[in-house]
Amino acid sequence: MFQVRVHGRGGQGVVTTAELLSVAAFAEGGQAQAFPTFGSERTGAPVVGFCRIDDRPIRTHEPVARPDAVIIQDATLLHQVDVFEGLDPGGYLLINTSRSLTELGLGAFVQQLGSDRVVTVPATELALTHLGRPLPGAVLLGAFAALTGQVQLTSVLRAIEERFTGTVAAGNVAAATAAYHQVRSQIGEPARAQTN
Repeated sequence: MFQVRVHGRGGQGVVTTAELLSVAAFAEGGQAQAFPTFGSERTGAPVVGFCRIDDRPIRTHEPVARPDAVIIQDATLLHQVDVFEGLDPGGYLLINTSRSLTELGLGAFVQQLGSDRVVTVPATELALTHLGRPLPGAVLLGAFAALTGQVQLTSVLRAIEERFTGTVAAGNVAAATAAYHQVRSQIGEPARAQTN
């Protein structure tokens, strides 16, 4: 089973991001589940979404305590919430930011995981460019596909097109594709993630 935890703030589409990832996994014949957990339900409050991907039925419904990958939709959470809790040294880390890992103060953490497993993507900027709105979720899923190899970009794009229509779908598809290619250029060929 491959487990993903998504950290963001209310209004950023954390729940939608986890759901889109599960739909992409289903499209490839896998089993998946997605669900959120909320603190105070207000715009800007920390929100966590979870997604599990497996080739067998998933029986557990508890929050993901030991993620194989962590997606951070808002870099301001890095020093407010323990977003790295439970992330193994063999895990993946994807952060929405235009700042470098050194600027974020994550140099030592990158050494633990390895530079091919930690990626930053300016997802909000890509979303603004292609969609006109600061919603990084779908963009980060394009980057996730390139980083982990758990789902294919075509499955992510199909999930986006099933969820959205018109210019919203087209903008999200373009932004996710741009993020996918940006990550591939950063790390080379997409890695095949190790599963638990």
